[in-house]
Amino acid sequence: MKVLLYALIGVNLLLFVLMGVDKHKAKTGQMRIPEATLFFLAVLGGSVGGILGMLAFRHKTRHKLFSVGFPLILLLEAAGAAYLMMR
Repeated sequence: MKVLLYALIGVNLLLFVLMGVDKHKAKTGQMRIPEATLFFLAVLGGSVGGILGMLAFRHKTRHKLFSVGFPLILLLEAAGAAYLMMR
């Protein structure tokens, strides 16, 4: 259980940092982090880090795919976790 908790913390921190890095790359015209990578990390449990990164860096907040997608992933993961805990 501890390993899962540490993995979730790690993926959330990673996605949070990557949102900031991608924002910097967008501002400086550098090669960006693929959106699929950001969503993959969100699906792995990093949706909270993605949402916090969106808010902290004001990045991808106008993109409905992200502003709706990350919270939707979080809700689905929370529902799945609640279901597993009730079993």
